[in-house]
Parts: sequence; structure tokens; C-alpha cells
Amino acid sequence: MSSHSERTDLERVCMIVNLGLGSKVVQAAKKCGISGGTVLLGKGTIKSRLLEFLALSDVRKEIVFMIGYKETIRQALEQLDQKFKFQKPNHGIAFTTPVCQVIGASSCKSDYIKEERGADPVMYHAITVIVEKGNAEFVIDAATAAGSKGGTIINARGSGIHETSKLFSMDIEPEKELVMILSETENTEPIVSSIREKLKIDEPGNGIIFIQDVHKTYGIYK
Repeated sequence: MSSHSERTDLERVCMIVNLGLGSKVVQAAKKCGISGGTVLLGKGTIKSRLLEFLALSDVRKEIVFMIGYKETIRQALEQLDQKFKFQKPNHGIAFTTPVCQVIGASSCKSDYIKEERGADPVMYHAITVIVEKGNAEFVIDAATAAGSKGGTIINARGSGIHETSKLFSMDIEPEKELVMILSETENTEPIVSSIREKLKIDEPGNGIIFIQDVHKTYGIYK
């Protein structure tokens, strides 16, 4: 029988797949014990033919987010990897990040979790950058100049204290772009520094960057 700590060890999986596969991934994941997921439409970027191994050569992508217990996620990913063949170029990538707590999902009840050190070796980071619409390509350019191998762009909307646009006296949420970049840990600092400098992220309203540890990856090979 699993211990309490094993039972409540949660992870989020992010899968970037070709257009039209998102729903199929979710349905297959449900058969593996994951309760469901969210599918977003995104755009892959490629600056070099060498990036084809990152599954980013096709422009339109679907991004699938799912959360579950670590053991369930890992077992499901092994089966999904076999089914969708992430080991082949342009078939997609998947990676997991730790989750402290889930609220509102009956299948993933847990208390707040403080991650134990040494649980999983961290080889990659997931860098997320949120900027004004039209600036995502500049983020990719800055990241590539510092050694990044590409990224995925998602259209979004957001409102912060520095954005107060109105239309016919109604508040309008400005359009944003969210850029996801997977980097090897030793490349994270120069990539983030390049984005931070070239996009002037430290100036109010220019965007935000956050970084997450990545536990497990599929479809990424050196």
C-alpha cells in the first residue's frame, strides 16, 4: 500500500503535439488513469533545421495540460509515449513539473506539499514568458541568441496594474502572448538574462518570466 507522501505526490504534465492530436491524447490518458486535461492552441517556432528533433518544425500545435498523482502520470506517459511515438522527430514532446496542491479536482485531493530535495534530478527548466501580443517572436529571438532551441507561443489575454485600456467605457483585457521554452538547466540563466535585457522585462508592464523545474521529459534528445 502506498504511503501518504507517495499518494499525494502530484505532477503536471505538459504535452506539445501536432494540431488535431490534443483530444486524442486526453482520451488515451483517461484510459491510463488520468481524469482529464485541457487543450490549448499554440504555435511552434523553428529557427533552424536542427530544431526538428524538438517537434517544433510544424507551425500549429496543441498544448495539453493534465494533472495527476506522480505514479499515475509516469505510468500513463510511458504508454502515451509508445502510442504517440514521441521518440520520433516531429511527433511531440512531453514534460512534467511538480505541483504543490490541487483544488477543485476530486481525483487529485491533497494537502499542500513541500517538495523533498533530491526526489528527482533536474535536467531541464520550463521557462514561461508572458508579454504583449506581437512580442513573442522577440522573446524567441532573444532566447535563441542565448542558446535556446525553440519554443511554443500561445495566445492569451490578461490584465495587470499597468494596463487600463477601455472601449466605449468598458474595460478591455489586453491581448497577450505566452511563450514556453524548455531549456537545459545550464542554459537557463543566459536565456532568461537575454530575454530580460532585450524585452526590458524589469520595466513596468513589459511582461513577466517564471521558471519551473522539469522532472521528466519525453521526445527530447541531445
